[in-house]
Amino acid sequence: MIEMIDIGLPDAIAYRIEGKITEKEMKTVLAIFRKKIKKNEKLIIYQEVVSIGGVEFNAMIEKWKFFLAFGLSHFSRIAVVTHKKWIHKLVDLEGKLFKSIEMRGFSKEEKDQAIEFLS
Repeated sequence: MIEMIDIGLPDAIAYRIEGKITEKEMKTVLAIFRKKIKKNEKLIIYQEVVSIGGVEFNAMIEKWKFFLAFGLSHFSRIAVVTHKKWIHKLVDLEGKLFKSIEMRGFSKEEKDQAIEFLS
């Protein structure tokens, strides 16, 4: 499930992931991304990961189609908040691979620092 949330930053796209991600949910998030891109706005992402219960195949297809069409150049900063240390390591690795995007992983206790990082 992807649930849109408010973190108090009007420029940020913020959502919580818990359980399985559906195609419909993925389309909803990607539509928000597209809307900002059409306005020539950089994407600032806050992602809170509670649990990952898988991703529907069609949801992954939608994500791949988005990245094929738009690439990564529209992303500015990404903060991932989770208690899962392996996700922090993955985010750190992605941050090194995609140098044009500022990415950082934060623990649940560091939520305020994650929001500050995005502002």
